[in-house]
Amino acid sequence: QVQLVESGGGWVQPGGSLRLSCAASGSIHSINVMGWYRQGPGKQRELVAEITHSGSTNSADSVKGRFTISRDNAKNTVYLQMNSLRPDDTAVYYCNAGVRSLGSTWYTAYWGQGTQVTVSS
Repeated sequence: QVQLVESGGGWVQPGGSLRLSCAASGSIHSINVMGWYRQGPGKQRELVAEITHSGSTNSADSVKGRFTISRDNAKNTVYLQMNSLRPDDTAVYYCNAGVRSLGSTWYTAYWGQGTQVTVSS
């Protein structure tokens, strides 16, 4: 079994910063892509940013220049540094990882439980 545990959400005023973390644990052989998605009130879940094992990144246009994704492969952890936060960034943020479990030959997508980020004054 594999678990993804997120931390770092909370409330922040517009213009503020937060850093999200997501640690994968369990029977892990390797992880390819790790990423962050979000789902705002009344909206569909959308990709925020993702990062490959080698460090290549991709992010939504709405967060470019404000959010930075990074990862620590030794710790199976992905981070999302969020700066210049805006009210429309308010959402539940979910961690996602493509994990190859021990004894397996394929990758399976796992999701974290989600962490709330609220941006308001």
